[in-house]
Amino acid sequence: MSDDFAAGLADVASRAELKGFDFASASVARVSMRPAPIRPHWIIEGEPVARVSPLARSIDGFANTAVWDCTAGKFHWYYGGDEAVYILAGTVEVTAPDGTRRLLRAGDTAYFPAGAWFRWHVHEYVRKVAFCHAVLPPFVRFQMKALRKLRGIGQKLFGDARVPGRN
Repeated sequence: MSDDFAAGLADVASRAELKGFDFASASVARVSMRPAPIRPHWIIEGEPVARVSPLARSIDGFANTAVWDCTAGKFHWYYGGDEAVYILAGTVEVTAPDGTRRLLRAGDTAYFPAGAWFRWHVHEYVRKVAFCHAVLPPFVRFQMKALRKLRGIGQKLFGDARVPGRN
C-alpha cells in the first residue's frame, strides 16, 4: 500500500463506529470520498484524480478495507503491503513487473503482492474495494511461526485446551 493510500486510512481507528470489536459495515455506493493524490512522479500519462474512503481497520492495524476510485490516466503504483481488490465499476489495465497485462472489469478480483510495482492504465474511470494487509517483518513472522508450532506441540501433549466461557 502506498503512503498516500495509507494516509487516507489513517483516521479509521479514531472513528467511533469502528472502535473495539464493533462490526463495521457500509454501503460502498454512499461512502464519502476524499482526495488521495497519486504521487506526481508516479504519473506516466494524463492527470488521474484518485479518491479514497476508509471503511474498516483491524484492531492490530495490520489490515484495512477501503473504497478507492480514479479517473483516466496511466501511472505506477507501489504495493507496500499485500492488497486484494474487487472492481466495482469501470476498467483498468494493470501491467505486472514481468510485463504480463490484465484487463480488470467490474466484478473482477486481483491480488497484488507486497513490494511489487505495477503500472495502472485507467481508461476512463475505475472504482474498487481494496482489502489491504501490512506484511510483518521477517523476525515477527518467525516468532509467530514458532508460537504456532509450540501451540501445536502443546495440543498434542495436553489436548485441545478451551478457554472458559468460549465455545
